Amino acid sequence: MRFFRILGRSIRDAFKSVGRNFSLSLASISCIIVTLIIVSLSIIVTYNVNDFSDTLRKDLTIVAFVSNEADDFDVEKLKLDIEDISNVESVTFQSKTDIKNEMMGEDPAFENAMKNWDDEDNPLQNTYLIKVKDIELIEETATAINNLSEIDVVKYGEGMVDQLVTVFKVAQRVSLAAVIALVLMTMFLIVNTIKLTIFSRKREISIMRLVGASNFAIKLPFVVEGMVLGFIGSIIPVCITIYGYHALYTYMGGRLFTDILKLVKPEPFIYITSLIVIGIGILVGMIGSSRAVRKYLKV
Repeated sequence: MRFFRILGRSIRDAFKSVGRNFSLSLASISCIIVTLIIVSLSIIVTYNVNDFSDTLRKDLTIVAFVSNEADDFDVEKLKLDIEDISNVESVTFQSKTDIKNEMMGEDPAFENAMKNWDDEDNPLQNTYLIKVKDIELIEETATAINNLSEIDVVKYGEGMVDQLVTVFKVAQRVSLAAVIALVLMTMFLIVNTIKLTIFSRKREISIMRLVGASNFAIKLPFVVEGMVLGFIGSIIPVCITIYGYHALYTYMGGRLFTDILKLVKPEPFIYITSLIVIGIGILVGMIGSSRAVRKYLKV
């Protein structure tokens, strides 16, 4: 019961302190808002980038064209050689007859041109469709496959894939750097806010010491105040996260410029992100307050 009385009094004092030091509290809350908006954007970007990467990994296929001079033995051996490459996840053989039938089914013009082709007339090539484990190593994997005997050429959309991987890396690093910088700035502002609060309540703290209040009872209101600042500062970013991502998803039709880059569905993604944002806001406020108490409160 004593703990709950102390906690209740600390929450009450924290809200009173926020009101008494409104201008400083507003500065801290504003910085928290900006920080958590960037944090939210970073989470959204990072999660979607990871989802894009997973989609690319699942859908991206290296197409290896087999030489027409290769016999059945060479084709079977080639499959084993491709499977031995470390970054290869799966290998699927597609004969030139299967390719011909697939093309005939896609377009009547192809059907008219190819329907009389037999195996000897068919100029297409047998192919291997290869899935990779790590798309960042796809260039090295394609080169290794291309160096195998009986392989004429290898295609995987190299220009687009390399650019996408680079863009994804840059987006993740920039968002992470921005979040770290803003979190440190926010903690600095909270430390100074709590420092001035402590200074303005020196008499009250002295009285609490004289009546035998514990260190915990003296420190707790300031820590709670930081948590309150963090919670208040998280409200606007949460609203922007929920309504903003919903609006973006609807406006973009669930994709980012192309069907290849599909956005993550809003539910439950935005609610999980919102909880993370609230947690970070409270944690940043609490850590900032704790540092101020340890540094400036002599107990």
